[in-house]
Amino acid sequence: MRDLLTAALAAMAVLGPGAGAAQAGPAPAALRPLCPDRPGKATAPCTVDEGHWQLEIDAADYTRQASAGGAAETWVLAGPQLKYGVTDALDLEASLAPFTRVRPGPGAGGRGASGIGDLYLRAKLNLAGNAGGALGLAIEPYVKAPTAREGIGDGAWEGGLLVPVSVSLPHGWSLGVTPEADLLRDGAGHGRHLALQLPVGLGHAVGPLAGSVELWTQQEFDPAGAVRQYSVDLAAAWTPAGQPELQLDAGANLGLNASTPDLQVYVGASRRF
Repeated sequence: MRDLLTAALAAMAVLGPGAGAAQAGPAPAALRPLCPDRPGKATAPCTVDEGHWQLEIDAADYTRQASAGGAAETWVLAGPQLKYGVTDALDLEASLAPFTRVRPGPGAGGRGASGIGDLYLRAKLNLAGNAGGALGLAIEPYVKAPTAREGIGDGAWEGGLLVPVSVSLPHGWSLGVTPEADLLRDGAGHGRHLALQLPVGLGHAVGPLAGSVELWTQQEFDPAGAVRQYSVDLAAAWTPAGQPELQLDAGANLGLNASTPDLQVYVGASRRF
């Protein structure tokens, strides 16, 4: 475990203040403010500026799922999401966790697994509010390639569509909503079924600090039996002084029913190049 935490800290250091020392000072005037999707489950409608790269990394992510057979645990370390601004309104995104470790509960049977995760490819098209304003809106289709081994992924091609929305509210508050529809493999291994997700969050920023609280649900309509998940999610982000291209963040997601992981905690960072 010490080696895993060391790897996570090293990933944070790559994006940390030291990495930005050569570019200290304000961002070029032509660039929009840094606008990552993390932290939280709602997705921002803004895209990466044309011709620029953005790296958003899950430095360490721990999930605990309690059950009658004991608690199952999942670690994800140094999971990057890389984005490139194709135009001022369109970016392309790819993410793949290079190290995932799954440990089933003691009474669940089966063995743990470790290795890379699945590959996600996304395209986000902003329709409104990319440079600010009262309303932000985008559409974001994605596809998942089954690159993870058995025990980490389900071995199936899957995909879906997100519609990120943000609304500016009085007194510095903001509302984020991201309806999502996914087409997932049936639990029995045959056919596909629909799953719907909806995070709704309120956020507020004070200087370099920003915080948010979200309510999230996923309704999965598997023919073998519907699965309904609910959570309340807390997150905070910090932009270091003199580092407008960098954001550090942390969060905790608390499950509200037995079908939802009872705890997920994470730390990460985002940086534009």
